[in-house]
Amino acid sequence: MKHPLPAVAVVGRPNVGKSTFFNRVLGERRAIVEDVPGVTRDRNFARAEWAGRHFYIIDTGGLETESEEPLAAAIRRQVMAAIEESDVIVFMVDGREGPQPMDHRIAEVLRRSGRPVVLAVNKLDRLPSELGHHDFWELGLGEPLPVSSISGRGSGEVLDAIIARLPEAPAAVEDDALYIAVVGRPNVGKSSFINRLLGEDRLVVSEIAGTTRDAVDTPMRYHGRTLVFVDTAGLRRRARIEPGLEYYSALRTERAIERADVSLLLLDATEPVHVQDLKIAERVWEAGCGLIIVANKWDLVPKTDKTAAAYESHLRERAPWLRWAPVIFTSALTGQRVHKTLDLVLEVAAERSRRIPTHEVNEVVQELVERQPPPHYRGQPIKIYYATQAETAPPTFVIFTNYPKAVPDHYARYLQNGFRERWGFVGAPLRLRFRGRKERR
Repeated sequence: MKHPLPAVAVVGRPNVGKSTFFNRVLGERRAIVEDVPGVTRDRNFARAEWAGRHFYIIDTGGLETESEEPLAAAIRRQVMAAIEESDVIVFMVDGREGPQPMDHRIAEVLRRSGRPVVLAVNKLDRLPSELGHHDFWELGLGEPLPVSSISGRGSGEVLDAIIARLPEAPAAVEDDALYIAVVGRPNVGKSSFINRLLGEDRLVVSEIAGTTRDAVDTPMRYHGRTLVFVDTAGLRRRARIEPGLEYYSALRTERAIERADVSLLLLDATEPVHVQDLKIAERVWEAGCGLIIVANKWDLVPKTDKTAAAYESHLRERAPWLRWAPVIFTSALTGQRVHKTLDLVLEVAAERSRRIPTHEVNEVVQELVERQPPPHYRGQPIKIYYATQAETAPPTFVIFTNYPKAVPDHYARYLQNGFRERWGFVGAPLRLRFRGRKERR
């Protein structure tokens, strides 16, 4: 089975250095950092790696457990969602100020969560001479680990403690199931769509946007294959749904795409294509996942014989690269064309796994180069010697040239389009890598 990457949430009261630590782990300035409480109001997450383990790290806003200010209350709901989403929690405190009453209240919240906690005492910039971290034993969360997020001292020990508390990495097993992520903005009908596919109400459906909270794997058999549908959420009772938590759908979508072979991007056909729709499609493509565009709620759209073509044309005007992604028009309510997506999933999965013989690759490359030679670089011609398909899922071609870093983007797109004209790869991202030819000895 394909398992989602674990998630690590960094929580604490305002202005203890959570975003600085987040940036330190990533090795880049990804989060906005200011010496003002409350700067981080929304989620920020990124994929990180330490000691060979990959995980998502989540930056959160400052947690104030008792303030009834609207902003503080919204941040509190978001932080609680981050705690629920995570496998390990980094509780960050301020070593200069010592234990505060708010730290004790947050510690109690974390104990109730049942999640493993790493207690990181930040702002100890004169390590190893400073000993203020020992005061935090009183929080009852285990050994306090001193760290200076500004200088990086102690961050390795904190990361080692995180890795030690992550769930064990699953053993590699052969899994011939196809994983399909059903992604899209809130309330476009993802759960209704899966229920229609399965012919039963396996997922709770609500008209309230954002009711789906956790990822749920739903398997089925089709034409001898096991298809595992990953709804970007498992739904909860309406009473447990709180406003303001939809922003975590981005992390859930990311984790679902990470596991998937093919993604079904559901759009609400009754509305114009949203920027967020295109962002999700782009993320699927960048991840190397197969992509199928599903225009749902098609039964509600007033139609002529040109409506579908006009919709596709508009979609591809917004994002020209989507010309390679198939579009299907469905209605989860009536069942219109819903089951046809299964055949499309198998087709796209097969395209994504195609392997082209090397001699055929080089024949096509030679034809393309003869039709349109590469440009010059610093007065010298860029020469393409040969090419081969190095990987499948997604199809990845390595092209050997004398100036691998000088091949312009427009020429790479020309080669890529030439490959697609010959081989299709419908619904599958196509990657080109340029490398220098090895010197002969």
